[in-house]
Amino acid sequence: MSLINTTIAPFKNEAFHNGKFVTVTNESIKGKWNVFIFMPAAFTFNCPTEVEDAADNYAEFQKAGAEVYIVTTDTHFAHKVWHETSPAVGKAKFPLIGDPTHALTRAFDVHIDEEGLALRGTFIINPEGQIKTLEIHSNEIARDVKETLRKLKAAQYTAANPGQVCPAKWNEGSKTITPSLDLVGKI
Repeated sequence: MSLINTTIAPFKNEAFHNGKFVTVTNESIKGKWNVFIFMPAAFTFNCPTEVEDAADNYAEFQKAGAEVYIVTTDTHFAHKVWHETSPAVGKAKFPLIGDPTHALTRAFDVHIDEEGLALRGTFIINPEGQIKTLEIHSNEIARDVKETLRKLKAAQYTAANPGQVCPAKWNEGSKTITPSLDLVGKI
């Protein structure tokens, strides 16, 4: 069964955020758009490049009214040290969620049982707590957060404009499509 349009499972995890430890729950994220970016673990090779990419684009996510969360199978304590010792991770102004019990990685179906790590999974969650997009892939392939930002804006647009769809390569301000019988076989 796909997780698309399902409500996220209840969770309560600790995170390192702007010099403090904070609790993040399924209830605390409601009311705004959220992007969950799962990574295998702190102190790995590709993960800091993705954290830095998210940090470099964080202002655009905030402008879109969304919060970004990085999730690994480490503790929030490890995330504090990772943030303090990695120049790339040190740029992060968003919460770094620890999932040492693997409950969150399992709930989002990105857990690798044999390794105790997470796959690279990206989830866009609407203000009601429903998963609107997801992408999961092998850990040797890092992501481009600009595509996540594009998908976030498409999800926001279609939520605000029921009956409209965003075609391939749609970007904010581009033309959308109103599905109709007249368009079948003509596009």
